Amino acid sequence: MSRPAPQRIAFFANDRPAAQEAQKALIARYGDCDPHDADVVVALGGDGTMLEVLRETMAANVPVYGMNCGTVGFLMNELQTDDLPKRLAEADAARINPLVMTATNRNGETQRATAINEVSLLRQTRNTARITIKVGGKVRLHQLICDGVLVSTPAGSTAYNLSAHGPILPIMSNLLALTPISPFRPRRWRGALLPYDAEVSFEVQDPEFRSVSATADNVEVRDVVSVAAKIDTDRTMTLLFDAGASLEERIVQEQFSH
Repeated sequence: MSRPAPQRIAFFANDRPAAQEAQKALIARYGDCDPHDADVVVALGGDGTMLEVLRETMAANVPVYGMNCGTVGFLMNELQTDDLPKRLAEADAARINPLVMTATNRNGETQRATAINEVSLLRQTRNTARITIKVGGKVRLHQLICDGVLVSTPAGSTAYNLSAHGPILPIMSNLLALTPISPFRPRRWRGALLPYDAEVSFEVQDPEFRSVSATADNVEVRDVVSVAAKIDTDRTMTLLFDAGASLEERIVQEQFSH
């Protein structure tokens, strides 16, 4: 779907040489502005850079278009300096909501963080984690013995969730993936698909001996005793992808990759 070519573009690059060089070339050609005054923000780097920029610009509600200067770049477009306004005008938009994690540690301190991909719990020591799982306040699994467990958004379902053998979710599926990480008991439990608006909470059993950390994308809270995760429907982020290479198409294609 074509839109007016953006007049104000802000460029954000990670500190890697390739991204820094691309930023200089693009600014020399198209100018630069403050992200909060921009029509679109162009992120230069890998998927980690994209997640960082999305978090930084979330309050401004400005679309973000990524160019891959990293490795995988699932959320990124091809790095090219030519015809950028035209590419942005013709780009496909994907609108996503983040997860909000509320984590409480052994000292009773609570921390909130936002995740675009997933909220995950992981054992901190050699001891397996033992975790109670609730959905909508109701206990669904009294004890999961595991290395960890995660809740993934559709946008994040091809990331850590997929590596943990979780399902790939179509971007418009209105589902969350609840996926165990190296489960020991129940041995055959492979996780669950949950409604998009479900609140998932975790309680760590014997947290002094079986310590667990919680992570919202790259924000980690150590020594947690309880964690809750829920989609924040009041916040919407817009990612832009080159025409014909939408996020929806990428997620479908990922299911047929080797």
